[in-house]
Parts: sequence; structure tokens; C-alpha cells
Amino acid sequence: MQSPTLSICMIARNEEDVIARCLRSIRPIADEIIVVDTGSTDRTIEICQEFGATVLRHEWQDHFSLARNYGLEQATGEWIMWMDADEEMDVDDCQTMKKLLPSLDKDIYSIHLINYIGATVQANESFHIAHARLFRNHKGFKFQFSIHETLNVHEVLPDQDESQIATLPVKVYHYGYLNDVTYAKNKSERNITLLLKAIEDKEPNPWLEYHLASEYSRMKQYDFAFKYVNWAIVRFLSEGLTPPSLVYKLKYSILLETGSIEGAWPAIDKVLVLYPDYVDLHLYKGVILHQLGKHEQALETFDHCIALGDKQLNHLTLHGSATFHAYYYKGQCYEQLNQPQEAWSAYRSALNFYPEYEPANLALQQLLVSHSDLH
Repeated sequence: MQSPTLSICMIARNEEDVIARCLRSIRPIADEIIVVDTGSTDRTIEICQEFGATVLRHEWQDHFSLARNYGLEQATGEWIMWMDADEEMDVDDCQTMKKLLPSLDKDIYSIHLINYIGATVQANESFHIAHARLFRNHKGFKFQFSIHETLNVHEVLPDQDESQIATLPVKVYHYGYLNDVTYAKNKSERNITLLLKAIEDKEPNPWLEYHLASEYSRMKQYDFAFKYVNWAIVRFLSEGLTPPSLVYKLKYSILLETGSIEGAWPAIDKVLVLYPDYVDLHLYKGVILHQLGKHEQALETFDHCIALGDKQLNHLTLHGSATFHAYYYKGQCYEQLNQPQEAWSAYRSALNFYPEYEPANLALQQLLVSHSDLH
């Protein structure tokens, strides 16, 4: 069976430091690479041309969807996959997708997106989620909204629940949330400006307040972050929509970052009724209970995290929520309950999953100072 053709589309501006990595990863599978350049002044265009990409110049209009849709309009492949310049497809999974393409029978598919966070690329410092990236050409799919653009899945497939889109066993790594990248490009400041403008223009995007809260949280401006994440919840509810799980994840992460946990429990239990399989929210519940001195209840919650696992790609999931993070907090609870042997075992379990996990290493060292006989 002849494999259907695939166009890979992206937008770029001054991405000379990262775009070669992206293009190199997709070249084996792409029949066509389209890069919409929105005003690069570095070697981005030259690098793209070296990889055989078609470069389309497009004047930047403070609107990501306009730029992306310009690329989609030029794509000739039977399938289109969209990517960002600061991403990379897994080399083995690239071949997996090539083998799968002839047998795909749906109009749209998700891939396994891995977002690296922190200072360096570490598998143990990442978030995982299913993300709609691959779709049939000439079906009417296009991007909407000026920033944090999304595909118009509900317009093309009105009966399709986005959470039920099948996920291919294909990993894409995203490096744009690493600290040095974020700070070097002043990405948060740019995004905040565009998001505030979109809100002022009354853009019909229920995600605006969430993304604004996320940017403020990334900049550690938690008062603004908490205000906007609550507005996001109100916005979704006012439109008759259940706020997505990652909106609540952001809300409770802000509360934990600021130590403002009064009322966080039992309120989080109401959210867990909506998303009972979301391990990150269970982890947050356990931490809240631990900080409230309810250590035995917290232990039960962390055990539930471990039982759930952290492979639910339908939620934005922190790697380790069901392993080293949960075991570390179990150790903290056991210490408060004056059970040093159990604490030692919990810390050792955490380090079995992530030997360099600093909180568990420090806690174990301090525990052994006063209990040198533990083993």
C-alpha cells in the first residue's frame, strides 16, 4: 500500500538556534515541509532552505492563527501535521508514524507531547499530554484565535469530543518552556501583551484567562495568576462548559506555591468528582492534607496516586506524580508521624525512580543524621 503524503507545517521567527533540530527530526517522514516566516533577521530562513523546506514570508500581525493558516493553505499533502520550531519528533516514533499513516481511518489524531520544564532537559522534569497535531488536508481544519491558537475541531467534527481523539504512539518533545529559552525570548511578556489585547477585543476564546494566568504564574506573579485562573473558571462555566482539568491544576498549584491552602480542602474533592483519574490533582490533595497536619489521610491519597499511575495523556500530567513525588511526600508524612523506618523506605522508593531527586536525597540525609541505624 502506497503511503499517503504528509505535509509538516510550522511558523518561525528568529529560530536559528533550534529549528535545525526540528527539521532534522521530521525530514525522514515529511513529503513537504512548509515554514511560514514572520520576519526573521537571523539565519532561520537559510537553515530552512538547507533542509529543503518551502519558506513562505508572512507579515506578522500579532495573530498566530493567521500565520499558521497561511501555511495550511499552501500544503499539498494528504495529511498535515503541525509543529513548533522548538520541538523535535522522537527519531524512532518518526518511523512508527510512517508505518501507521496508510492505515489511519479517522480525520484527526493526537500525539504524545512532552513539555520539558526547569533549567535543563530532564525526563523527570516534564509534563505530558495528548495534543491534536495530525489531520487530513482539505477537510476544513484551520486555526482559530490570535494567541494559544487551537484547531477548529468542533466546527469540522461537531460530534467529536476532543478528549476522545485517538492518540498515536508518537512522541514530540517541546523545549520552549525551559528557563533559559523562556527568559531569552521574553516569551511571557510578549504573550501577556497579546492575551490582554485579545481579552480587550472580546475574542471568543474561553482559554484566554487560563493562558494569562499561566503566564503570570510562570513569572511568579501569583496574585495576578490566581485572579485570572478564577476568571477562567467563571468564563468556562458562563459558557456552559466544564472547566478543563488543567485549569484546576493551575489553580491548586498556585495555592500550593503561595501557601494559601485555607479552604483548598475539601474544595479540591469537588474537582476530583469531575476528574477522578487525574493523578496530579490527587497529588495536590495529598500535599494540602499533609500541610494541614492530616498526615494519615495524606498517606492514603499518595497511595492512591501510586495506584493510578501517571500515564493519563488526557490530562496535563507531571512526570513522577505517581512515583517519586508521591513517595517523597509519603516520607514527609511518616516523619511527622514519627515513623522513621517507613519514612526511610519511602525516600528510598522515590530515589529508585529518580536517583538525583534533590528533595528526597536531602530528606534522607537529614533523617539518617538522627537515625543512623535505618536500613
